Amino acid sequence: MIATVRPDINVRGKLSMRIGELAALTGASARSLRYYEEQHLLSSYRTISGQRVYASEAEDRVRLIQRLYRAGLSSSTIADLLPCMTNPAARTPLLRERLIGERARISAQVDSLQETLISLDRVVDDLADPHGV
Repeated sequence: MIATVRPDINVRGKLSMRIGELAALTGASARSLRYYEEQHLLSSYRTISGQRVYASEAEDRVRLIQRLYRAGLSSSTIADLLPCMTNPAARTPLLRERLIGERARISAQVDSLQETLISLDRVVDDLADPHGV
């Protein structure tokens, strides 16, 4: 059964949704959304009953956060970069330099993992040859 997500209208007149609705739209778990809030990557407001409610723009923001996590960035790096990523007027050459630096860091990790794989392959090969050890 496919769930229909129906946004609510909040008192400010903007389209909004509850945490479960945002989770369903983005594929992020409610736990992830709460974590994004703890890390100051996402914001919500609370209803009188204490439920989290997100503005309609939260869907795009969560998708961007997910994309940056998939790119290997840490939450603190994402927090630094989000203002520049979401506001074209705030973009500077430093944003590009920071992303290039993050790419270099991740590339070094990949190189290290490749060396680890080569070492592990040697161990596996040695096990196949009883005289190799």
